[in-house]
Amino acid sequence: MDDLLGRVDGTWMISWVGWTKCKSHKRPVCGSNGKTYLNHCELHRDACLTGSKIQVDYDGHCKEKTSDDAAASPVVCYQSDRDELRRRVIQWLQAEIIPDGWFSKGNNYSEILEKYFKSYDDGDSRLDSSEFLNFLEQNQTAINITTYVDQETNKILKGLCVEALIELSDENADWKLSFNEFLKCLNPTFSPPDKKCALEDETYEDGAETQVQCNRCVCACGNWVCTAMSCEGKDGQNEGDMSRYVDELRKHQETAERSSKVSSKDI
Repeated sequence: MDDLLGRVDGTWMISWVGWTKCKSHKRPVCGSNGKTYLNHCELHRDACLTGSKIQVDYDGHCKEKTSDDAAASPVVCYQSDRDELRRRVIQWLQAEIIPDGWFSKGNNYSEILEKYFKSYDDGDSRLDSSEFLNFLEQNQTAINITTYVDQETNKILKGLCVEALIELSDENADWKLSFNEFLKCLNPTFSPPDKKCALEDETYEDGAETQVQCNRCVCACGNWVCTAMSCEGKDGQNEGDMSRYVDELRKHQETAERSSKVSSKDI
């Protein structure tokens, strides 16, 4: 590589004559010009070739600039919300365990779960989200989630966390739990996995956000959740574009999950 050429606006720049390519490893960074680069090298290469002063603003993809009326974040159940709800329910159920006495039979954890399962099952030997929620509402203290100021929003959050709990052990993906799946979901020894969201060959942690036109999407329990505002009239974008983008998010996520399952089987 050639020597330093000199300074551009006070920053030393490197000559790219004889070295026009960077290694293709993916470690995205956001430049001070608002552009995402594949890695640090690509950023410095662009700065050199354009004669601009471009610095690394932060690691990762650039976040889209939002207008004053940018969408609020959607209501989501994060993994921490799901796990806290699960912890409270397990604590409540464990408190109902009665040891065998000298002249009386007690009940164990599995028997307690079976009792509740039969009480709220409508006869198909499966608990759906509404039946699961009815079961949880037997103990208002355990399910008292107050993440938001608005109680109606907290009610929505509760429902979302129930769905997140079902997803934990729903092995056949029918959004209903058999007794064995129900038992696994609330098994104190079961450790829920940390799920990530996928987008453009990258993985994102729970709580990561991205802007899609006038809507905001949040990674929650391994799924992208987006607001559904109509973007028509804003920079020529419309609701159809948003729907297509959300579909793409879901496809990326499904592909990532299938790849993860295949890798697990190989191991």
